[in-house]
Amino acid sequence: MRTQPLSATSYSFSSPITLLPFTHSLTVRPPPTFSLSFPVVVSRTLSTNSAKSSTLRLQATSSSSPSPMIEKETPETQKPPTFLRDTDGSTSSSTNSVRARFEKMIRDAQDSVCSAIETVDGGGKFKEDIWSRPGGGGGISRVLQDGAVWEKAGVNVSVVYGVMPPDAYRAAKPTENGDVKPGPVPFFAAGISSVLHPKNPFAPTLHFNYRYFETDAPKDAPGAPRQWWFGGGTDLTPAYIFEEDVKHFHMVQKSACDKFNSDFYPQFKKWCDDYFYIKHRGERRGLGGIFFDDLNAYDQEMLLSFATECANSVIPAYIPIIERRKDMPFTDRHKAWQQLRRGRYVEFNLVYDRGTTFGLKTGGRIESILVSLPLTARWEYDHQPEEGTEEWKLLDACINPKEWI
Repeated sequence: MRTQPLSATSYSFSSPITLLPFTHSLTVRPPPTFSLSFPVVVSRTLSTNSAKSSTLRLQATSSSSPSPMIEKETPETQKPPTFLRDTDGSTSSSTNSVRARFEKMIRDAQDSVCSAIETVDGGGKFKEDIWSRPGGGGGISRVLQDGAVWEKAGVNVSVVYGVMPPDAYRAAKPTENGDVKPGPVPFFAAGISSVLHPKNPFAPTLHFNYRYFETDAPKDAPGAPRQWWFGGGTDLTPAYIFEEDVKHFHMVQKSACDKFNSDFYPQFKKWCDDYFYIKHRGERRGLGGIFFDDLNAYDQEMLLSFATECANSVIPAYIPIIERRKDMPFTDRHKAWQQLRRGRYVEFNLVYDRGTTFGLKTGGRIESILVSLPLTARWEYDHQPEEGTEEWKLLDACINPKEWI
């Protein structure tokens, strides 16, 4: 049963409008996610077919940003063998070895996921942008848009060197003493991030993100130890519930976790339900999966293997579901509900995603970050699905998380 009503927002405009950048300050322990939520200007073309509803198309454009703490990217025409600095590649220390092997893992995962997505689409091809930074680092952004199956599919990898201002450091890894204000902190981060939005409302959206993060000593505290951690997860966001799909998805996540620690799946499943919570709606973004952050309490080699296993589980967890649902017939009502749920996706990513705080305070490649947003989304005033309908069942599961396996 629903425990509280939905609130909603309605728009009716005849010309484009501008959304101002969001800023947030959070007190959780969040290494950055590399795919989501930076300041955004949203160009909206809205339908006026109904006084109660509106459908919009989101398009990222340039917006004002704070002084970046990482260098401006430079477009490249060829993929380099590595985005690591020469000093990283020339040493054999365990930390730098993890950097190199994690970069290889995320680039291999990007290739395999993009190949699977193109195969399912049957004709669509990814647009690829390669970029680097003069002081080291760079990334590969790939987007397939308006395909036969995919409305928008983005799969990005990045390697970043920079300096976090104090506010960004507290967002990425708060100190135990909230009164302590560290100086600028050098950092290294590498990650893969993807959001896959299918066209068919019976086919679910998927998000996954796996990252490795290091901080050096704050500039006002030389000699302090380097810190490292892993983060990431894979989560499913359907508009309609097919229990066999959700169970399959969660079983694959559990299988990946159980290879390393039987406590991981229940712990990270709950973490996922808690993290993807849209506080102002009182509901989750979707039906969960796994999520973990600031993970360094285990052997570094074990966690590298665990992140690799999770990334390699994306295709078997998701592609069979898409194959079953991509060609199912649907009505305008089904599509409208999907667009309302896409609206929730936008709300979470722009308002609550922890990467927003980190990104706003360090700068970054905006087009790569905003790949997570769908092409289209919808808001209706005070929309409440009728109890007992398939739409109501999805909303109930988002309000009251279930154990699927």
